[in-house]
Amino acid sequence: MQAGRLEPGPVFLQQLALLPDRLPAHGSADYVHLLVEGGKLAMADREAWYGDAADVPLDALLSGPYNAGRRALVGDTASRELRPGSPGGRTPRLSAHAHALAVAARSRSRSRSRSGSGQGPGAAGEPYAPGAGEPTVATDGSTRGDTCHIDVVDRWGNMVAATPSGGWLQSNPVVPELGFPLGTRLQMAWLDPGLPNTLTPGRRPRTTLSPSLALRDGVPVMAFGTPGGDHQDQWQLHFFLAVTHGGLDLQEAVDAPNWHHDAFPGSFHPRGMRPGSLTVESRTDPAVIAALRRRGHDVTVAGPWSEGRLCAVARDPRTGILSAAADPRGAQGYAVGR
Repeated sequence: MQAGRLEPGPVFLQQLALLPDRLPAHGSADYVHLLVEGGKLAMADREAWYGDAADVPLDALLSGPYNAGRRALVGDTASRELRPGSPGGRTPRLSAHAHALAVAARSRSRSRSRSGSGQGPGAAGEPYAPGAGEPTVATDGSTRGDTCHIDVVDRWGNMVAATPSGGWLQSNPVVPELGFPLGTRLQMAWLDPGLPNTLTPGRRPRTTLSPSLALRDGVPVMAFGTPGGDHQDQWQLHFFLAVTHGGLDLQEAVDAPNWHHDAFPGSFHPRGMRPGSLTVESRTDPAVIAALRRRGHDVTVAGPWSEGRLCAVARDPRTGILSAAADPRGAQGYAVGR
């Protein structure tokens, strides 16, 4: 399937724009490395340029020349730096917290280069707390949950992708002077003045939500998405390329071993960063895991069905055939047709 147009979040689009014309074999170590390193660059640009409180140079950020220059930064080994770009010659500016994380990451990277030693998945600046981000639900339903995703298509080809999500108490910092936590998504804004994501009256904080539609020749052909906080655009990129590049059907693409990295300032308290981190499912080919480690990625092997909560629907405009897929991860996804 060749998608002519996409309507997701800009970080997803920028990850696609950073890809070369020819991709390595789907699922190979070269392939995962390329996607992870491009994702780091897109997330660094998110930190410097994306938000609702300032003009976002979106055309420049998604342009061919800009991303060709950014693509040249992807080397053979894992980067441990936060490297926002300069679209249109603009100077990137980070929040004080993100800047501190970037400096710490750069220092750790230089120390690692001097020593030649490995480093486990550690934090730069404030510690990264697994599970402190967007809530999830265990397979037995015993843990907390919040965000969900739904895709719908009808026989006429009308499609909708939605990622409903609200505020929650368990991972939201309480304002000490007031005694209550921040409202929906407000914890994602910065208090530093003049940033695209600065807390500003009448403006919305930047969010991680990224429901997506793919169109071919202007006709909607697929709707897809997932809960997952900062992992949404990463999991969706893997899924989308599994369909368009890997030749998998919807369910095969959802089921394919997935991954994520946390090599950027997180959107959730304590807003940590894990330079060089890469978490993969245990179903990933051991040879691929070994090759990624040789490239300098700090690989954590997680459970076999731990990365993603994807679902998708599609319609072939030539035949009218509808299809759908749901994620077995979490045992909460359903694909239903009538």
